[in-house]
This record gives sequence, C-alpha cells and structure tokens, in this order.
Amino acid sequence: MTVCDLTAGVCQPCADGTGALGDLEINSFLKDLPEWRRAGESIIRRFEFKGFAKAVQMANLVAWHSDKMGHHADISFGWGYCEVTYTSHEAGGLTQNDFICAAKLNALVM
Repeated sequence: MTVCDLTAGVCQPCADGTGALGDLEINSFLKDLPEWRRAGESIIRRFEFKGFAKAVQMANLVAWHSDKMGHHADISFGWGYCEVTYTSHEAGGLTQNDFICAAKLNALVM
C-alpha cells in the first residue's frame, strides 16, 4: 500500500480480535512515511517550530484531525515542538488505522 492508498483510506473501528500488524507490514508502511519513526508499539512524529503558539496550533490541528478520523493520537507539546503518537490500544499495537492517520496528517501539513 502506498501513501496515496493510505491517504484515501478510512479508519475502521477495531473489531474484537483485531490484531496488530507484523514487523514486515509495519516496515513497509514506514518506508512511505519517512517522517515517522517506530517506538515500540507506536509511531511518532516530532514537529518543530520557532515558538510556542505554532506548537499549540499544531496540537489543536492534530486534536481536530484525530476527532474527525475517530482514531485519537497522543499529543505532547511545549515551546518549539509538538509530538504526535499513534497506536491502536484495542489491538495491542499498530494497525493500518495508525498509518492512515499519519499519512492524512502529513497531507494536511504539507
């Protein structure tokens, strides 16, 4: 699946029994999302800014986007940065939803 496929994707609620992706699938998705890095059972992207206001605006954009997608990111921010983390808690790791949200967020901030 390419970035174009991911940005066209739709997050689906995790059904009972939905499992996390394997390493091969995760690495394949990450090849198309070089701004993101894997950290255990999550993917993370750090945005850097010159100041606090832009970091807050980015955090608000991520919150809005997460709500729209129905797949909520963890967001941390402070002076000069906003860090976004996706994981699928219900699946115990990463699912395609995480990569769809990451690709769509990338498209929003380009």
